[in-house]
Amino acid sequence: MGKNIAAGIAGVVIAVALVWLIEMIGHSVYPPPPNLDFADRDAMRDYISTLPIGAFLFLGGAWFVATLCGTFAACKIGSAKPVVFAGVVGGLMLIATAANLIMIPHPLWFSILGIVGIMIAAWLGMTLAAGSASNRE
Repeated sequence: MGKNIAAGIAGVVIAVALVWLIEMIGHSVYPPPPNLDFADRDAMRDYISTLPIGAFLFLGGAWFVATLCGTFAACKIGSAKPVVFAGVVGGLMLIATAANLIMIPHPLWFSILGIVGIMIAAWLGMTLAAGSASNRE
């Protein structure tokens, strides 16, 4: 049981770290203006409406890669059914993403793709982990 709790925590930590890392790279490629007030919802909406598709690809890619890798790692570390880890890591990533999408206005198309992408990434991470386990036997 302790190993499975540690696996779930490790998967979430990996996912959060990857989101942070990829988003920081994205912010270096597409830096926000220095005077942007992140607490001003209208200013954020205006800023986001000017972003190129590449900025959205960094963010969506961060969510996807982080969920996939976090789920995969948790499944490989833990001994519970992989769907448990996909639910834990994917579920927490969905909650965090939904909160982000509510707090910071994003285009509807991106919000939909982000949520769907996280679900696909959790499933894919679980599937890849299960597939690689059967290849070792």
